[in-house]
Amino acid sequence: MVEEVQKHSVHTLVFRSLKRTHDMFVADNGKPVPLDEESHKRKMAIKLRNEYGPVLHMPTSKENLKEKVPQSASDSYGHKQYPANQGQEVEYLVTGTHPYPPGPGVALTADTKIQRMPSESAAQSLAVALPASQARADANRPVPTGGEYRHPGAPDRAQPAGAVVMEGGNAKNSALMAKKAPTMPKPQWHPPWKLYRVISGHLGWVRCIAVEPGNQWFVTGSADRTIKIWDLASGKLKLSLTGHISTVRGVIVSTRSPYLFSCGEDKQVKCWDLEYNKVIRHYHGHLSAVYGLDLHPTIDVLVTCSRDSTARIWDVRTKASVHTLSGHTNAVATVRCQAAEPQIITGSHDTTIRLWDLVAGKTRVTLTNHKKSVRAVVLHPRHYTFASGSPDNIKQWKFPDGSFIQNLSGHNAIINTLTVNSDGVLVSGADNGTMHLWDWRTGYNFQRVHAAVQPGSLDSESGIFACAFDQSESRLLTAEADKTIKVYKEDDTAVSSVFHRYFKVEKISFANFPGIFSF
Repeated sequence: MVEEVQKHSVHTLVFRSLKRTHDMFVADNGKPVPLDEESHKRKMAIKLRNEYGPVLHMPTSKENLKEKVPQSASDSYGHKQYPANQGQEVEYLVTGTHPYPPGPGVALTADTKIQRMPSESAAQSLAVALPASQARADANRPVPTGGEYRHPGAPDRAQPAGAVVMEGGNAKNSALMAKKAPTMPKPQWHPPWKLYRVISGHLGWVRCIAVEPGNQWFVTGSADRTIKIWDLASGKLKLSLTGHISTVRGVIVSTRSPYLFSCGEDKQVKCWDLEYNKVIRHYHGHLSAVYGLDLHPTIDVLVTCSRDSTARIWDVRTKASVHTLSGHTNAVATVRCQAAEPQIITGSHDTTIRLWDLVAGKTRVTLTNHKKSVRAVVLHPRHYTFASGSPDNIKQWKFPDGSFIQNLSGHNAIINTLTVNSDGVLVSGADNGTMHLWDWRTGYNFQRVHAAVQPGSLDSESGIFACAFDQSESRLLTAEADKTIKVYKEDDTAVSSVFHRYFKVEKISFANFPGIFSF
């Protein structure tokens, strides 16, 4: 006969379990676990070796040992200690294995047997071990960092961040005081830029702009399907070229031959002979709109990028497609070439930047830091660096591997174009008509410009599609959505007094010159 099990509520069962547990352990309740000497000694020896291994060889003052341990005694960790002899000068003993055995021609003398290790704990241990006078003298010596080591008596090296030794009575201790958080480095002062000319003539959005190498004229391409050549000094129209059947998205003038190259949303890439003002070559191959192009600075190679997610490398003379650079998963918006590796850089709407091997036609590096479309890339004319523009940030990178340098934040808009001059002025132009000017080295945004649209245009037609410095870098040209080209120049009357006061640099006061514009 099966006995019926009495059923209890969960509440009752839980409390019964608690009571049983309490009864079982009540005898030891609140008592610590007894310490096992062997286990504790082994634990401390392992901890000593793991955490303080780099400083075990540091010198130990015999005068301290004399007070603390008897002769031939061992500490709790099993390391043998040595007392000082009476009446002898204080010496320092090196415990543990010497990190540097004597090399050829280098003997371990009294000067070389004490080693200074690069860790903070090592520096602190040595400061504790030294006498007060020695500690004070050593506080003014540089403590090596990284992989540098110094013997006493050797020439001093760079001073570390705030090494301070404090002494009170007989107690000697040291503290490595942390410096204040680094502030933004002082940027170079650049005079502000001001609008001084507006050029009209196109009947549609001005989408691209380029200045010829001789600095006599510049060329623009527009949504009205024309290419126009303007005199740079006067701003007057010199020539109009027709031939594209859709928006012209890119123009560039060759430095090696009298050729002008253009591309557009009609999938066409054209080479114009400027002696005859006629198209002499077509480059066929792209399957969709061609968004940008660039010429290689040292070889006769043209690179174009397209909405078909590819970039193509063309032989200028033979019109042959040398490589098709595939890998992007969305439209390629911008391409740049340089003589050094990597020779081709592309930015795409798939949010990535790719650095390409020109010879192999393959990707060297893919940069995925941006979170939104990359529509603009610019190479610094002097430094081995470049910048990329996206609605999330402008980012600076270092060649050849695309190492990230810094973010330039604050231009919260769709950035269509970037350009930089050799003085370190980076210009970003956006879809909403704003233009920001930055100091390249520090990323400081020293000016923001939002020029008024051309009379008769809608405010929504305030957009900058392209910008470029002229060859003298004294003029900045922008191609805009109000069908105009705007020309900016540096303000010659600006002075840097306010700038230097802001960055706490002593400068001549211009308070006595109220008529002068201060930046």
